[in-house]
Amino acid sequence: MGEEGADAGGGKPHAVVVAYPLQGHVIPVVHLALRLAARGFAVTFVSTESVHDQTARALGVDDPAGYDVFASARAEAAGGKGSDDGEVAMDVRYELVSDGLPVGFDRSLNHDDFMGSLLHALAAHVEELLRRVVVDAARTFLVADTFFVWPATLAKKLGIPYVSFWTEPALIFNLYYHMSLLAEHGHFRCNEPRKDTITYVPGVAAIEPGELMSYLQETDTTTVVHRIIFKAFEEARGADYVVCNTVEELEPSTIAALRAEKPFYAVGPILPAGFARSAVATSMWAESDCSQWLAAQPPGSVLYISFGSYAHVTRRELHEIARGVLASGARFLWVMRPDIVSSDDPDPLPDGFAVAAAGRGVVVPWCCQVEVLSHPSIGGFLTHCGWNSILESVWVGVPMLCFPLLTDQFTNRRLVVREWRVGVPIGDRGAVVADEVRARIEGVMRGEEGERLREQVGKMRSTLQAAAAPGGSSQRSFDELVDELKRRCGGRR
Repeated sequence: MGEEGADAGGGKPHAVVVAYPLQGHVIPVVHLALRLAARGFAVTFVSTESVHDQTARALGVDDPAGYDVFASARAEAAGGKGSDDGEVAMDVRYELVSDGLPVGFDRSLNHDDFMGSLLHALAAHVEELLRRVVVDAARTFLVADTFFVWPATLAKKLGIPYVSFWTEPALIFNLYYHMSLLAEHGHFRCNEPRKDTITYVPGVAAIEPGELMSYLQETDTTTVVHRIIFKAFEEARGADYVVCNTVEELEPSTIAALRAEKPFYAVGPILPAGFARSAVATSMWAESDCSQWLAAQPPGSVLYISFGSYAHVTRRELHEIARGVLASGARFLWVMRPDIVSSDDPDPLPDGFAVAAAGRGVVVPWCCQVEVLSHPSIGGFLTHCGWNSILESVWVGVPMLCFPLLTDQFTNRRLVVREWRVGVPIGDRGAVVADEVRARIEGVMRGEEGERLREQVGKMRSTLQAAAAPGGSSQRSFDELVDELKRRCGGRR
């Protein structure tokens, strides 16, 4: 989909950026790639055929095979329509690889088959592509998601540096990085893990076992996802640099501990330029336009509900939350992803929900989340605690109600609720009840608790915006990364 290799870059240092094929990972890596392009790097952006096809179809593109998601961003840059921070696409080429499965395969319904393909099949396709696009190893580096199981190995084969891109908080990276320490102390990889507070992980003063990522709470560590995590963090130890979508002021001790291990750059929050609809399509579902309905609602009156792009809820959990939402009396906008329970269950809400909600709530399959969250009618966000969602919510000063579903989301909730005090819990997997959901919604949307949360999230918003501004910690960190990569990959030596 573009000129081949780094030769098209006209002597620029060349970043080959490989996106992990899940929407929550694609969003920040697209904007990292645009930032690198804006700073003078030639970028080859690599996505999978499946993600490309789903994204193109969500837009209604007639010919997905010929569609380039970076075309409009490239046109914006050529027309000089960049944002104040210059985050626009410049020299970005777009390449696709197979993830080892047919494009039409239902990855949501067949999760383990999908993960197995990422574990066993993807590396060969990526290596074939890298051997084609890495024309000059001396001025090329690889940026790949930490969860891939091959980056350090392939980078070493090709003689190029590996930048491990971590899309979650530094705390999560740190805990995975120290899995062997957790196992040594009996908190992981044993039949009956200890339940006492964990106090021995560098950079983490204390954390409860129930606040660990879901995969570190499980006793069966033979699953395909565990095999991916173990191999990915072996590879992460071989990374030359780690780039993290976090902010130093939010996680200072954890980041300091990680910097003692290897070069670690906190460059977040990585958000679309101007916190507006991205010039690069990243949504894998068609987006509904909610602006007219939102404009008709009073300021701060709407609860936005979304459980993200990937994890599933059970029908029972969904029904309890739905009953709590109705009982709260709050206005709401609920994003109901088509496969939220399963691809086989397209209508999981309780019978009569739509009739009961008429006049004060709408349910849509998908939306542009940054546009919705930044609307003045939004007063709260009932979220699965995905890291992108948390950063977006804080960026616009919206407090959260937390119902984590999977993986990092349980640890993210700890940050939101316990450390930063910008959200409240509404229950746990298998233990969420309508009465608690109702009470929490009422407290956040109309009570004193909501006022306290809004005050606190306002302070945190200021911290994020200061970090991202010129001279802020994240901007300085990104400048240091750019300088280091240009020094190391400046050209033939």
